[in-house]
Amino acid sequence: MAGLMLAAPLAAASPLPPAASLPPADQAEASMQPALPAILPLRERAALQDKWLKERLDTLVPKLMREHGIDMWVLVAREYLEDPVMATMLNATSLHARRRTVLIFFDPGGGKPVERLVVNKHGMGDLFAPAWDMAKEPDQWRRIATIITERSPRRIALNVSSDSAFADGLTHSQYQDLTAVLTPAQRAAIVPAFSLAIGWLETRTPAEMARYGEIVRIAHAIIGEGFSGAVIKRGVTTNQDLVWWYRQRVSDLGLGSWFHPSVEITRRGVPGVIRETAEPIRAGDMLRVDFGISYLGLNTDTQHVAYVLRPGETDAPAGLRAGLRANNAVQDAVTAEMKVGLTGNTVLARARARAIAQGLQPTIYSHPIGYHGHAASSAIGQSENQDFVPHGEYRLRPDIAWSIELKATQAVPEWDGQMVDFKSEEDAFFDGRRVTYIDGRQTRFHLIKAAVP
Repeated sequence: MAGLMLAAPLAAASPLPPAASLPPADQAEASMQPALPAILPLRERAALQDKWLKERLDTLVPKLMREHGIDMWVLVAREYLEDPVMATMLNATSLHARRRTVLIFFDPGGGKPVERLVVNKHGMGDLFAPAWDMAKEPDQWRRIATIITERSPRRIALNVSSDSAFADGLTHSQYQDLTAVLTPAQRAAIVPAFSLAIGWLETRTPAEMARYGEIVRIAHAIIGEGFSGAVIKRGVTTNQDLVWWYRQRVSDLGLGSWFHPSVEITRRGVPGVIRETAEPIRAGDMLRVDFGISYLGLNTDTQHVAYVLRPGETDAPAGLRAGLRANNAVQDAVTAEMKVGLTGNTVLARARARAIAQGLQPTIYSHPIGYHGHAASSAIGQSENQDFVPHGEYRLRPDIAWSIELKATQAVPEWDGQMVDFKSEEDAFFDGRRVTYIDGRQTRFHLIKAAVP
């Protein structure tokens, strides 16, 4: 697959350590109903995001261009049809590309700073130097051609890729219009910008990570609010009512949702799950929410489970608790195998082997998270594919946020041996040495004392 850092042959799995009964205490969530952190007003969010963006443009773009031997990177987008990369490079007051916006990065070499130019009518704050005077040259494409000719780049990277949508933001018509004004030598210098696009999108900076825990804490707090007797009325509130409560709560807080949440019910004696239809929540139900927010340009993706207590109960049945521990053990198998330079498919194979050796029944489908919910970078399995994922051939790099998403399937003795999927999803950070859960992970059930109306 062109553009991907391909796999080496799979090495034999290392000997497996004894299974741990519980995850480390410092990785568990301290509270199932944490306090909601303060949410910044829009003006303060904009200032913070622009500060992060400037730092990324100053440091990350030059690093990536030099690592991959690219001296010019050209991004072209039209209003409401933004390249996925350009959409993350717009400043806080440039909500769209405005007609046609062209960003040009040029590395002159010799240790000089990378130039950042914007070729459009309106400019883009102080992050890019305006490079088009329409009075002198009315034709935008000709101006772009002049900029390229003046700098004589050896390699011109464009966001064109059959491997990833994240690196494929240049539309066919814009590619045609751009190449039409280039010389044959310049056209021959064009190379895919795959490594630049993915590297830009996947990498999280220290400044971003300093706030990411707060973002995930907000998501955890909202989940805890919904999984409570204050929201759920036993026998009346349906799973779909709870879905829309979550969606409305996010909107009321001034946050974004990058996908519509879901709430499924797992019930004794009912095969599978109840998710798409509206079903009143009952005592004894196990609930699972799949939920994500967008805030400060970053996303969360969380799946937590809850148990609706029966009268007289103080905890979930032992079989359900054992299922959650099994899920934590599969999480440990995945994170133990994440190493820089391995492909996602290699991590998948090794993690499955580690979990199966412990007597677990794992299904693994973890993915990066950051600017997007299902973000750029590799993949560690898919729910429908536990052998090979095409974009799982990309190699793991450091400084990536991940959603550790998976399930363990296990029989529940108290439910007459019913096979139950224990699903989870927790946001984590891989610094290149170890994986740390950004705001801890679930190790015990949300317990709901649902009121009877």
